[in-house]
Amino acid sequence: MSRPQVSDDFTPIFNPPLSSTQTKLLDMLEDATEQLMLYKNFDASFHMCDRGLESLAHAGEEDVSRGELKAGFCIVGIQALAELNQWPGVLAWVLQYYEHQDEIPAKILQMCILLYSKVDQPAAVQEAARAWLHSPSNCRLDGFRTVAELYLLHVLLPLGRTDQARELVVGQVGSATFTEEQRQTALDIIEEEERERNMPDVNADCRLSADNGSTQGSLLSQVEALLRLTYRRLTSTSGFSLLHKLTLAAVILYMLLLRLDPALPSSFVWISKLHQLLRQMWNVMVAPYYRAQKD
Repeated sequence: MSRPQVSDDFTPIFNPPLSSTQTKLLDMLEDATEQLMLYKNFDASFHMCDRGLESLAHAGEEDVSRGELKAGFCIVGIQALAELNQWPGVLAWVLQYYEHQDEIPAKILQMCILLYSKVDQPAAVQEAARAWLHSPSNCRLDGFRTVAELYLLHVLLPLGRTDQARELVVGQVGSATFTEEQRQTALDIIEEEERERNMPDVNADCRLSADNGSTQGSLLSQVEALLRLTYRRLTSTSGFSLLHKLTLAAVILYMLLLRLDPALPSSFVWISKLHQLLRQMWNVMVAPYYRAQKD
């Protein structure tokens, strides 16, 4: 049987063999994901992730595969803690295994910002996000701009830190991250936030309505950016097989899709974006092999 043909923009990846320890940890990660998604046993899922991370901490020198395993355990563990309503301990738990704030992977910091924003505790992640954005080693990472945008929209502005928000946009971070048009848009948002905060309290209801309308568009753009970052990560080189990549993708899609209320009109556009992304993942990673088997 001839080798399946793939699209021109995708090169088959030959994954390096995993050690026996890594294989066991990968099985543990898949079990934790199953406990989270299928059985809703969030406590068991979290403790599996915690044990997996402790094992990785004593596994010696890190490589690409162990780094991906570590991120995978954190992603599942964060969602398990969220389901257990243990939101305040999420960032502290992550820092047990990454030690320094600027070493947290971009996708995990993005999750933390969104989680603390959802429970109206943006101050809890403010220092970690600030330190991460000002670390020279992070400025070239794929998720850097998304972290900066989330930090601006979901941490600084809700806390009323408009001066810090303006410094973020026009300072060294903003100059290296945003285009001129993006910086001007961000400054307009900051100025609008300042005007609304200075309005009389009698107009509080009107301000709330306006905030909800503008925030919806901002959230949609940030979720889309996060999903596309996930898509790029899943189709890039790593130590995982296709099945393992899809497992991590399923966790993130579970967080973003199943935790939305499909009955809300505001969810329709989000679900449409997820559907488009799933089709792209299928076309790049699965469809060529599926068609080859049918032929």
